[in-house]
Amino acid sequence: MTTFTAPGTLAPVLSINWGEEKSWTLDSYRRIGGWKAWEKARAMEPSAITDIVKNSGLRGRGGAGFPTGLKWSFLPKPDGGPTYLVVNADESEPGTCKDIPLLMANPHVLLEGMAITAYAIGCHHAFVYLRGEVVHVYRRLLAAVREATEAGLLGTPDFDLTITIHAGAGAYICGEETALLDSLEGRRGQPRLKPPFPAVAGLYARPTVVNNVESIASVPGIIANGAEWFTSMGPERSAGHGIFSISGHVTNPGQFEAPLGITMRELIEMAGGIREGHQLKFWTPGGSSTPILTPEHIDVPLDYESVGAAGSMLATRALQVFDETTSVVRVVRGWTDFYQHESCGKCTPCREGTFWMRQIMHRLEAGKGENGDAELLEEIAGNIFGRSFCALGDAAATPIMSAIKLFREEFQAGYTTPANELFPYAASAVFEVGA
Repeated sequence: MTTFTAPGTLAPVLSINWGEEKSWTLDSYRRIGGWKAWEKARAMEPSAITDIVKNSGLRGRGGAGFPTGLKWSFLPKPDGGPTYLVVNADESEPGTCKDIPLLMANPHVLLEGMAITAYAIGCHHAFVYLRGEVVHVYRRLLAAVREATEAGLLGTPDFDLTITIHAGAGAYICGEETALLDSLEGRRGQPRLKPPFPAVAGLYARPTVVNNVESIASVPGIIANGAEWFTSMGPERSAGHGIFSISGHVTNPGQFEAPLGITMRELIEMAGGIREGHQLKFWTPGGSSTPILTPEHIDVPLDYESVGAAGSMLATRALQVFDETTSVVRVVRGWTDFYQHESCGKCTPCREGTFWMRQIMHRLEAGKGENGDAELLEEIAGNIFGRSFCALGDAAATPIMSAIKLFREEFQAGYTTPANELFPYAASAVFEVGA
């Protein structure tokens, strides 16, 4: 993983000892101040911790960008029953690869963040919901929990906290918080009708906070250094730092830790630039579910408001970079395959719409499209967007709508000309789903 350090801040801000061979161990984490924030938090009132996180401006790093401290404050007053914390580590968005590298590099920053969060919300049993395929991460998390417990940091008499690492079955839909909760309870992962929201009736129908890995991993730094330290990075409404995942046609793909508000131009330069002899054609700011952007947006600050004003979403900061050899039709076809495969089938717009979009995309890619297919795709996508039970339908429709808006001629070329004749390098240049 590559890091970028904001001037005047502690480095690295996610407390990872990059230069150490075994940065994931408890000893390594403690050598750079690990678990000191937990000691500081224990001397505070729980409500004061929530106030600090609120004042820091930390917004959920899982994609939605909802204020983290405000989310905690939605919990009802204690009634004698349990309150739960669930960390969403079901990283599944094509192009997103920030949580898993973070957990591999330093799982203890997450565990410390979970301990502080659990103390703040009155939770004594917390869960990490992880993708079942990443067995190496699962084992590392289990080892970290064991280390912290044996060191007397978890499960102590003065604050009894149990952390359970749960391996899911690899369904993209379980990245949606209520589908995740159903899966965690042993049921098929499908989104629930809201309200009630998880803060009121979540896991086992009890008050539950669901946060992303990176959100909770940011908490120790905020408690240790103060809200002002965090707000010193990034713009006012998108404070702090984050991990930007850069994949595709750059010289050095990787994860870059930087303040929000950095531009795509700066990140591409940090990644060694576009691969030699080529130029940027289009990119995504937040993974395959966000509207496509073009080179004219390369200097847009990567914060929630600026990216939104540019017509897209920051989401998970999964920056996929494509050069001029890439067929937009082929890329979007791959994404559409993914969403059709991952649709849980609960609602008609998503279940049926993704199926028909997939059929049309395949025939366009093969050069067997029919006149009006681009318009038909827009109509189907429009009937999915905003009408599906959860955001998966929107995720499937969004790249199609934005791609046709920006590159309609490539879709229309599929009526008569195979995509491979238009872009002879596309077969090796594009990322297939699952690659």
